[in-house]
Amino acid sequence: MQNQTIVRTERGLVIAGTRITIYQLMESLKADQPPSLIKDLFRLTDEQMDGVLRYIAEHQTEVEQEYQEVLKNAERNRAYWEERNRERFLAISKLPPSPGKEALHAKLKKRKSELGMP
Repeated sequence: MQNQTIVRTERGLVIAGTRITIYQLMESLKADQPPSLIKDLFRLTDEQMDGVLRYIAEHQTEVEQEYQEVLKNAERNRAYWEERNRERFLAISKLPPSPGKEALHAKLKKRKSELGMP
């Protein structure tokens, strides 16, 4: 019997009738979050969640390989945009606080200091 819950689209493996990819659920599943919590977080039905878990169990190697590729692509994209916007972020960080928000910026600076952040 074929799993009707998961379909392949240009976005990858997607829960039928949604825009939710199976890869979005993988992070929570790998963190050992209970399926009931994941189901509620993504607003899935019991049938959808059961279908996802069944699909992953039946195609574990394929899903894991695709998930690792998704993670690599996400890291490449993050690095690209971080580098591309590095100068912009630096310029923004040197701007003075917006008028009327000095107290908020001072509070934020203090909190960052307490957390050991630059």
